[in-house]
Amino acid sequence: MFAVRRLPWTCTRLSGIRGNASLRAATDSVTPPPPPLSSTPAPKPAASPQAESAPAEAEQEPAEEKGKQPQREREWPTRRPRISLEHPRQWNRPIAKGVLPAYDFALEYVRADSDALDEELKQLRETIRAAIAVPEGERDVQRIEELKEKARILEIQSEANLPDVRWKAWNGMADMKKLVYRHLLEQRWREDGALDLLMERIHQMGVVPDLLPSLHPSLDLRVNYPEPPPKSVYLRTRVKRRYQKVEPGIFLLPQQTWKPPMLYTTVFHTDTRLYTLLMVDLDVPDPDNRTFTTYLHWMQPNVALSALSPSPIPLSNSHTPYVPPHPQKGTRYHRYVILLLPQEAATERIHVPVLTDEERVGFDLRQFAAKYGLDGAKGGGAHMWREVWDETVSKIYTDVLKTEEPRYGYPPKYDLYAELKLTKKYV
Repeated sequence: MFAVRRLPWTCTRLSGIRGNASLRAATDSVTPPPPPLSSTPAPKPAASPQAESAPAEAEQEPAEEKGKQPQREREWPTRRPRISLEHPRQWNRPIAKGVLPAYDFALEYVRADSDALDEELKQLRETIRAAIAVPEGERDVQRIEELKEKARILEIQSEANLPDVRWKAWNGMADMKKLVYRHLLEQRWREDGALDLLMERIHQMGVVPDLLPSLHPSLDLRVNYPEPPPKSVYLRTRVKRRYQKVEPGIFLLPQQTWKPPMLYTTVFHTDTRLYTLLMVDLDVPDPDNRTFTTYLHWMQPNVALSALSPSPIPLSNSHTPYVPPHPQKGTRYHRYVILLLPQEAATERIHVPVLTDEERVGFDLRQFAAKYGLDGAKGGGAHMWREVWDETVSKIYTDVLKTEEPRYGYPPKYDLYAELKLTKKYV
């Protein structure tokens, strides 16, 4: 029933303990008897001079090693730093040349198309110069504007499909002085979902029309607040929290918004224009009128922005200082909105008086915008998030506002059976 299998020569060590080992393996595993002991000791082999000096050298090596300090191994980074202007990285081919001929042909075709569009653009610019050189009375202004618009389109098309241009645009190394980079970034902001998500949250949560009748952003405004504190109370004062991007409409903790946020913008116009920064709470209770009103948390007029402006925006807290969000106890979630509204005169500064603490409550943004020529329908930037009350809000009332914290809630319901509940049930 059981077949005897033959072990290979490399497994002869196991033949002494296995019952199904072969006869040859068993005989090979038997150790030979030791040789007989002789009465005369065997002569020792003569030691060579190298062998005599080896122990001496071996004794000296530990002594020398004791005096030397151990060399610290160099710590190599586990990963490359992220791509940024401080750590730029050039575009490289994903595969070597000749591996995929179709890819090589596609790159050659894109570069040839770019060169052809460059030549056409040069000829068009010469035509525009010739048209401008015509005397003013005979100049065809409408045709010149059409040629300039065509030159703008050709300038974008000549570089938009180059791999290195798209690499720099998607990895934060775009040169905003060039038209093609501004076009690619605006196209990505409008078509890849960032603007759609912002407008969805703004309309879904009633920011429009509760705050403004209409809003059409023309620049990408991003808000960064510190990340939530760790759950461990021990680590809360020992860990430095990093700033993280805030998605429109999410909930933040009041602890995260104690300090002013870092505002990043991507502007698509090269000329410098003035904007007014506003931060408003839309859900402050108004018990006298049994409704809700607004509260101005922050205002900074005359903020100069262009495609070449530094990011984050270097804002000063000099005009109407920043007050941390403080949703009241007993209320639902509060909607907080940050706006960058374009001023009517793009280069003329407006003079807005500093608002007092009493004027912050009930701040009418529509009346303020009509007075100073601010129109959200003509562009600007917007962002929003939500917060609810927690225990840390009490510290904002004590340290910042220095007022007593209000508490809201539904009035107690009248109990029709209150007297009956006081009597004995069984008499």
